[in-house]
Amino acid sequence: MSDERQTAWIGWGWFAAIVILISGAIEILFGILAILLPASQYFTTSEGTTVYYVSLWGWWHLLIGMVLVAAGIALANGRTWARVFAVIVVAVNAVSQLLSLPAQPWWSIIVFALDLVVIYAITVHGRELRAYGRRLTP
Repeated sequence: MSDERQTAWIGWGWFAAIVILISGAIEILFGILAILLPASQYFTTSEGTTVYYVSLWGWWHLLIGMVLVAAGIALANGRTWARVFAVIVVAVNAVSQLLSLPAQPWWSIIVFALDLVVIYAITVHGRELRAYGRRLTP
């Protein structure tokens, strides 16, 4: 029997895991689209400044998306190391979204805000996932 209580806050942990999985899936989709269907070789803003090379940025999105999905699955399974791993990966994704501001400002702001909420959920309420994960394993 675990000495940790499970409260209603476990929903925050599940919220974090689900948001990480969805975010990872969208990042994978963005990555594949950027790699296979680049509109031009470089992305430019309305002012005409070059932001980044689309194909290279697509590979980055694909990579971070796969890592986010792995972190979400591990977090949902209640692994202790997954909380630290997920916070690091989500923080990297948040920085990546800030770098994407010129290309997609509204989407980047929304994902950045969700990343901050996920980091809060994991750091404040993540222990309960560990207690729940112990009950699931034989």
